[in-house]
Amino acid sequence: MSEFQQVAVVGAGVIGASWAALFLASGRDVAVYDPSPTVQADVRSYIDNAWLTLRELGLVQAEPGQLSFHSDVASAVQGADFVQESVPERIAIKHELFARLEAALKPGAIVASSASGLRLGEMQAGWRNPSHFILGHPFNPPHLIPLVEVMGNDKTAAGVVEQAERFYGLVGKVTIRVNREVKGHVANRLQAALWREAIHLVKSGVASVEDVDKAVWAGPGLRWAAMGPSLLFHLGGGPDGLAAFCQKYADSFNGWWDDLGDPRLDSETAALLVAGVDQQAGGTRWASLAAQRDELITQLLKASVPLRRP
Repeated sequence: MSEFQQVAVVGAGVIGASWAALFLASGRDVAVYDPSPTVQADVRSYIDNAWLTLRELGLVQAEPGQLSFHSDVASAVQGADFVQESVPERIAIKHELFARLEAALKPGAIVASSASGLRLGEMQAGWRNPSHFILGHPFNPPHLIPLVEVMGNDKTAAGVVEQAERFYGLVGKVTIRVNREVKGHVANRLQAALWREAIHLVKSGVASVEDVDKAVWAGPGLRWAAMGPSLLFHLGGGPDGLAAFCQKYADSFNGWWDDLGDPRLDSETAALLVAGVDQQAGGTRWASLAAQRDELITQLLKASVPLRRP
């Protein structure tokens, strides 16, 4: 393996450790930087727990690469072909980090940020030359959920976004291109829209937290795991497709959109949701729920491999 053989993971919390597991499974050498005094034990434990899932999904593509830990970020990124940055989402922290690692990068190395809440433009301000710095936003946990949202802009060198998309494809990811800066990128905005209406339905007494959740996973959520909403509605229109669907259901959707709620995530709302989730969990511990989630997602992914969509 010669393409993107050396990878650095900068920031090794839950997201960074998950990235490290995926990169190792692809046979690549992974250098990890994180200032936590327990980083080695934490990352190795995370990788050990993730490895069985990676094998089940066919993502262990080769013998694991070399895993190394570094106390200095410049040392970690030296020689790396691709750097995945996942440090806390505070712009001052990121700018300070970029200033320390930029001079140590080899020519042509790509740095991708996992940031979900920060915009590419504001992060680029921490670089002298941001031409090889892009957005590479995953969904948690990155070793399990295929999606990566990739974005460059007019400060990005030609071909860098395409190279990043190729790298992510080589390690088993599915990428989408974000063409314009917007808060939350694409998938987080879709999540936010659904959750806003879910909260509204609970607050207005239409259904309980548990039943709203159930309405998603036992209903449209299953379809969304197969195809996106526009293609599904294309099928819902019958042989005449989306044009017929829009003609038939325009009034219904326009009426629903006019009636959607606009709740705020204040302390009262948060308390209502927490109580509903506690009741739904029925005393099951957080770690057990997380394991259930991961096992269900793994089984869905195994049923859909190879993950190809129209």
